[in-house]
Amino acid sequence: MVPSVSIVIPVYRGGLAIPNVASGIMQFFDEYHISGEIIFVDDSSPDQSWEIIQGIYSQNPGRVHAIQLMRNFGQHNAIMCGLRHARGEIIITMDDDGQHPPEEIPRLLEALQKTGADVVYGVPRNRSHAWWRNLGSWAVVKFFQLALRTRVTPSAFRAMRREVVQAICRYPYHFTQIDGLLIWNTTRISEIEVEHRPRLAGRSSYSLSKLLTLALNVFTNFSLLPLQIASVTGFLAAAGGLLLGLTYLVLYLLGQIVVPGYASTIVAVLVLGGLQLLSLGIIGEYVGRVHLNLNQRPQYTVRTILSLVPPTEGEKVGATATGVRAHPQAAHP
Repeated sequence: MVPSVSIVIPVYRGGLAIPNVASGIMQFFDEYHISGEIIFVDDSSPDQSWEIIQGIYSQNPGRVHAIQLMRNFGQHNAIMCGLRHARGEIIITMDDDGQHPPEEIPRLLEALQKTGADVVYGVPRNRSHAWWRNLGSWAVVKFFQLALRTRVTPSAFRAMRREVVQAICRYPYHFTQIDGLLIWNTTRISEIEVEHRPRLAGRSSYSLSKLLTLALNVFTNFSLLPLQIASVTGFLAAAGGLLLGLTYLVLYLLGQIVVPGYASTIVAVLVLGGLQLLSLGIIGEYVGRVHLNLNQRPQYTVRTILSLVPPTEGEKVGATATGVRAHPQAAHP
C-alpha cells in the first residue's frame, strides 16, 4: 500500500516559481496514485506569493492547503508551522524555487522503505548556486556536523516518517533548526544524491551573513561546543600565564631580569583581554536565547489558513501557533 504524503513548502520571494513546483508535484501524485497534499506556508513574502498561492488553492482545494504567517519568521520556523498541519504518513519538505525536482521524490520514498530510516535527505550532486553561496552552504554543513557530532549532510529536501515529525513538533521555542531537532530525536538517518536544478525565478534569500547566522544558531541552540571551547581556551591561557609567571619569577630570582619588560606585559594584557571578551560574547549569545525563550517569543504566528480539512490537535502545539482558519467558500475568488 502506497503511504499518504504531505509536502511542506515554505515560501519567501518564490511566487513566480510556485505554479511550476505545484504542477510537478500534482503530476507525481497522479502518476503514482498517491493520496497527497501540498502545504504552502507564506513566510510574509513581500512579493505576490500569497495571491499566487490562493490561486493554486482555488484550483485544488482538496489537495492544497495555504498558510500565511503574520511576519517573516525564517525558513525553519515556517517549516515547523507546515509540519504541524501535515497529515501524511510521510512528510517531505522542499524549497519554493524549483531546485528540488518532484521527479526525485519517488527515490526518497524508496530509500525510506529500503533502509528503514526515519529521515532521508536528498543531497545535491552539484549545487546550482554561485561559488560564494556554495562556500557558505559548505561552511554551514561543516558547522552542523561539528556541533552535533554527526556525519549527516543536512538538506532542505528531506523525507520524514510521521513519528519523527510528531516528535520534533513538540519543540515550542523560537530559535528552531529542523535538522538539529531531527538529530536529537533519531539516529536512523540516511541520505541519497539527487539532482539540483537552477532556480526557476528570482534569487536566493540566503545571503552570506544569513548563512553565518544560521551556523551560529546551530551552535548556540543545539550544542555546548562554543562554551566548551571557551572553557578549554581559558584553561590553556591561564595555564600558560601561570607557567610564564613562574619562569619570570625564577629568572628574576637568578638576577637575569633587571628591567621589567613592557612589551611582554602589553601582549599578555591584550591576549587575555581578547579571550575574556570572546568568552563573554559566547556566553552572551546563550543567555540572550534563554532570555528570549523565557519571554516566549513566538515560533510563528498565523494570519490565515485556507483549507477544507478541519484543524487537528497537532496544529495547536505551543502558544501563538494557531491562526484564523478561513471559511472554505471565502477562499475561492
